[in-house]
Parts: sequence; structure tokens; C-alpha cells
Amino acid sequence: MSNQDNNFIMQFFKTESAGGILLFLAAILAIICANTALVSYYEMLLSTPVEIRIGALEIAKPLLLWINDGLMAVFFFLVGLELKRELIEGELSDKRNIILPGVGAIGGMLVPALVYVYFNADNEAALSGWAIPAATDIAFALGVLTLLGSRVPVALKVFLTSLAIFDDIGAILIIAFFYTSKISITALIVVALCIPVLTYLNKRNVVSYSPYIFIGIIMWIATLKSGVHATLAGVLLAMFIPMRSKENPSFSPVKELEHDLHSVVAFFVLPVFAFANAGLNLTGVGVEQLLHPVPVGIAAGLFIGKQVGIFGLCWLAVKAGLAQLPKGMNWASLYGTAALCGIGFTMSLFIGSLAFEETGVDLLFDERLGIIVGSILSGVVGYLVLNKSLKKVP
Repeated sequence: MSNQDNNFIMQFFKTESAGGILLFLAAILAIICANTALVSYYEMLLSTPVEIRIGALEIAKPLLLWINDGLMAVFFFLVGLELKRELIEGELSDKRNIILPGVGAIGGMLVPALVYVYFNADNEAALSGWAIPAATDIAFALGVLTLLGSRVPVALKVFLTSLAIFDDIGAILIIAFFYTSKISITALIVVALCIPVLTYLNKRNVVSYSPYIFIGIIMWIATLKSGVHATLAGVLLAMFIPMRSKENPSFSPVKELEHDLHSVVAFFVLPVFAFANAGLNLTGVGVEQLLHPVPVGIAAGLFIGKQVGIFGLCWLAVKAGLAQLPKGMNWASLYGTAALCGIGFTMSLFIGSLAFEETGVDLLFDERLGIIVGSILSGVVGYLVLNKSLKKVP
């Protein structure tokens, strides 16, 4: 491979849109595998049993669930680090920057869920998927945003990122309270015992990552066995990583870990998750499948519910004097941003796997179809509106 090829690859991975592009390619590859002669190998790979045993302790799951429970815990750990940084030193440390994206996030979760419930109110099994359209895929949304280049004002990126952080908080709470299986008190006690140890490490300002990782692994295993979804251990662990070193205030363990993990998550964890979960077999798909209440509810929730919820509540907040439009943004760009938030892909697939796959309800096909349709429509409309509303750069 020539130096020119190497330079091109390095430059690609440095672009903001690279993660979103890889996610898209991973999803396309999954759909190709699910609709060609490769389908048997694809299913065989995801169902491969993977087992770890230490004495009486056993964790035995198919590869798909190792990806969803294990790799995604790393993703949620990164989300926790970003949340902590934003709340302590970032945009969300200023209360004036919290109101509008916070209000938008509430509308962006509540209205899509209500839209989904409207279409599936008479199907008790399908109702477990009410939270699927409430999620936003920030990687994809930012990827689309970067296609608009330097015309995108900083305030718009900050608004979208802040809204996505609040959306992640909502997703974390939804997973914790609504998508848990039978609770194991013994395992929860182990999780609880990890908390004072992490608190001690934080109070002593231990900046070495090793003890946190060791306790974090124990906490992840205990959370996995407790019935609470294991990914939440990642968020909890992130809260105890010190923001600053007392001996060297210029060194931030949170920021360094966030920087180190960003590439791992963007270029490995999320694409692998997308490949494992986006395999939609389109064989025999007809009007009946397209118009089934589950995909219609999800697609409408993402495409219509997100726009109405985010734009509507933000409009009310501004008109009521509770918040102001960020500098550089107008109503059209706010609407375009609200539409982009309808790209639910990764997080929607994740919640869908909890709602249907792990509860035994066989609606995964309908869920994936709705997510893909709703996300594509949202991305296209969001891009077109922003492309029209943002000022041209000479």
C-alpha cells in the first residue's frame, strides 16, 4: 500500500463523519449477509456460544449477547464519561445551556413513545417496544451534520450534542426501570459493595485506571447476574473516575479516558454492534409487513414524533421566555436539527433487542424495519432542511 493510500486512510479516520460512515457500512453489510447465501454463516456467527467459567461462576451466552451486554457496556462507559465532563466543565455546567436541549430531549422521548403506543395500543406484546423510537443515534446525526461543512454554526453542534446527552440519560433510566428481568438480590448486594470501594478510590484521587477497571469488571459481572442490564455498570463506573488529578490539575483522567475510548467505540464497538443487530432479512417482505403496527409505530415515532416533540417543546419554551434560541440558529435550523434526531439507529436497535429479543417476543423483524425506514427519512429530511436554512459559505 502506497504512502498516499495510507495518508487517505488516516485522514478519513480523523474526520468527524468517519464513525457515522462506518456505522452505515456495517449496517449495509449486515443486510447483505442476511439476504444472500451468507445468511447461514451470519446467523451461525452470532449464535456462536461463548463461555467463561471460574469455579462456580459461569457466564455462557451467544456471541450476539456478548456484543450487546459486553461491548455496549464500553459504549455506555464512554457516555458516562462525556456526561460527567459536560456537567462539571462543559456546556451543561452553565444552567442557561441546559434548559432548551433538556426540554427538547423530554419532547423527543415523550412524543415518539406516545406515537408508537397510538399505533400499538391493542397489542400487549408489541407495547413493550414503546421506548424504541425515543432514542437518538448521535454518531449518525453528527455524521449527517458534517456533510454540511463549515456552514454549521458551533451553537447548533452544541445544541445537538447536549440534547443527545439528555437523550442518553433518558435511555439509561428507561433501561434501568423498564427493561430488567428477574432481580437477584445477592448480585445487587455485590454491586452495592463495589460503590464504597469506588468512592474511596475517587476520594483518594487515585488516577491509575487499573483499580477502577478491576472493580468495574466485578460490578459488570454482578450487574449482569442481577437482572439489571449490564451496560448500566459502565455508566455507574464512569461517575467515579476523577475529573482532575490533585497533584497535577492539568491532567484529567476523565478526558484522557474519553479521548482514548472515542476511537475504540466509534470505529469498533458501534460498527460491530450495528453489524450484529441490523441484519434484516427482506425475503417475502410485502405491504402487509410494511404496514404492520410495530414498524409503522417506530418509523412514525422517529420521523414525526421526534420532530413534533423536540421542535414543539423548544418553541413553547422560547415563546414562554424560559429559554432562548442559541446564537446562529433560527427556527428552520432548529426544525432541521429536530428532524436529524429522528435517526435512532444504534440506540433504537439496542432498546429493541431488550424489548423483544430478551423478552421472548418475536417482533425483531418489525422493529428493525421501522428503525431503518424512520432513520433514513429523518436523515434525508434533516439534511435537506439544514442545507436550505444554513447560510452559504463563499
